[in-house]
Amino acid sequence: MADSELNYYTTLAEAIDAAREAFIANNPDVDEDDLNVQQFNVQKYVLQDGDIVWQAEFFADEEQPGECLPMYSGEAAQSVFDGDFDEIEIRQEWLEENTLHEWDEGEFQLEPPLDTEEGQAAADEWDER
Repeated sequence: MADSELNYYTTLAEAIDAAREAFIANNPDVDEDDLNVQQFNVQKYVLQDGDIVWQAEFFADEEQPGECLPMYSGEAAQSVFDGDFDEIEIRQEWLEENTLHEWDEGEFQLEPPLDTEEGQAAADEWDER
């Protein structure tokens, strides 16, 4: 079960750690070593100021809807949960067209707003990465 209020993290590793902690907290009756993760989801955001932040979540069932996009399932999801992952590899596998851009505070869309100075700055920052 996902944490109903996901937080944004400046690094993917922080987002994964927070998702792991939330998954453990949502499964208090299961020993941490016995937790079985079947789905790992991620979302990348570009804020109005151009900063990039991440969210991540783990699920015990591949069918559970989440706030983020499915990235890995089965053994691959369990490996990320167990800390056996390469952040650079996950970043490289992320499909940039799935990145959400902040238009208004807390409102995100797939394209950066180009009609404002902040939106143009975010788009320029995005292009540089």
